[in-house]
Amino acid sequence: MNNNIFKFVFILMISSTMMANVTLPNIFGDNMVLQRNSQVKIWGWANPKEEIKLVSSWNNQEYKVVANNQAQWELNIKTPEAGGPYIISIKGYNEVILNNILIGEVWVCSGQSNMEMSVSWGIDNGEEEAKNATNHNIRFFTVPKLTATSPQNNLLGNWVESTPETMKNFSAIGYFFAKRLKEDLKNVPIGLISSNWGGTPAEIWMPEEVVQNDPVLLENAKKLNEQEYGPRQPGRAYNAMIYPFVGFKIAGTLWYQGESNVGSLVYDQTLSALITSWRKAWNDDFPFYYVQIAPYKTGSNNFSNVTVRNSQRKVLKEVSKTGMVLTSDISDTIDIHPKNKKSVGIRLANLALADTYKVNSNLVNGPLFKDFKVDKNKVIVSFDYADGLYFKNKTSNQFEVAGADSVFYPAEALIKNNEVVLVSKKVVNPVKVRFAWGNTIQSDLFNKANLPASCFVTE
Repeated sequence: MNNNIFKFVFILMISSTMMANVTLPNIFGDNMVLQRNSQVKIWGWANPKEEIKLVSSWNNQEYKVVANNQAQWELNIKTPEAGGPYIISIKGYNEVILNNILIGEVWVCSGQSNMEMSVSWGIDNGEEEAKNATNHNIRFFTVPKLTATSPQNNLLGNWVESTPETMKNFSAIGYFFAKRLKEDLKNVPIGLISSNWGGTPAEIWMPEEVVQNDPVLLENAKKLNEQEYGPRQPGRAYNAMIYPFVGFKIAGTLWYQGESNVGSLVYDQTLSALITSWRKAWNDDFPFYYVQIAPYKTGSNNFSNVTVRNSQRKVLKEVSKTGMVLTSDISDTIDIHPKNKKSVGIRLANLALADTYKVNSNLVNGPLFKDFKVDKNKVIVSFDYADGLYFKNKTSNQFEVAGADSVFYPAEALIKNNEVVLVSKKVVNPVKVRFAWGNTIQSDLFNKANLPASCFVTE
């Protein structure tokens, strides 16, 4: 081949690759689920000034946009009621076709190892559950573990259908959540995005500036020690594992994290800041449901785990559209990774079905401390979600009261009219109450839904 022909072919190759560059972030791909009945944002890259045409097969509508001078484009498209599979075609100088797309409900599953934990880790009855996991209407996207010092615009990964093989390595809580959701939502497709990293504190999951600009969070973050199995620096997982799909329309978030913040006295402020920052990034006040960490033995401090659990309880009052499920009755006090993930997924789904989807009128919350009043030497404690209050062992030794000196003594507890009446011979003028206050104490107070009460201490 003479030199001129070679140059010509080379220029042709270069120009064609330069032209053929409509690309999408990996969060958009075959098998994905898009949020139903919504305005969904789809974005990507192309040549500056390149015209992009998108056609969605559910209504054959054409959307057009021109890429900006940063080579970026985005479109808002309207999604129908649940259904599929559909095709989306995106055309510039080249064409990208996305196949086997479902329209349904999309949830993010995030946190540390208890959310990440899968059948392959050895959950209860996992192998049996995996055998029956073939479901074309449940789709998974797993975000790989990555850190970055600045926000990234893409991540690795792809959407897959639920099969015995794919389910085995996906968040078990996420899978059981989706399975339960489908029962009451009558087969609406469910898409799950799993972004988790075992052993990580909450600070790495929110934008770094949120921590830097809050003196309380910053002071607390300085106490986070380097660990060999995960990053500790604020923002690092957010930049690489959340930010790249911010704006992908979701129904809500499931969160299971807190074990790596044990020792913190301000976890309620930390989690509140995280929730607020995600909602701000998405520009969407989506529901945020989380799991209260399980009672288990930690280090030498007898109250470090219970303090975080109490902080998680407080977030419910501090941040709107949040919900919390308890695990004290299905956990193992000597194992930081309780094996019963099915019940956790089902409890989260019941919460979503009641609060987000309004199709479940059952009691889905355990009793939560509401208020207390003092009548001479007696304390009367009231709870939300208190229908059918009972003690698991007929009586309880988990309540304590204190006087003005803040020294707590055990109290005798009696249930009357779905309230708990407390008396302690050692405290004549009680001013404070606490319940199940210890790292390994599994609550013995339940309601008629057989859900346990959260630990608490009055302010």
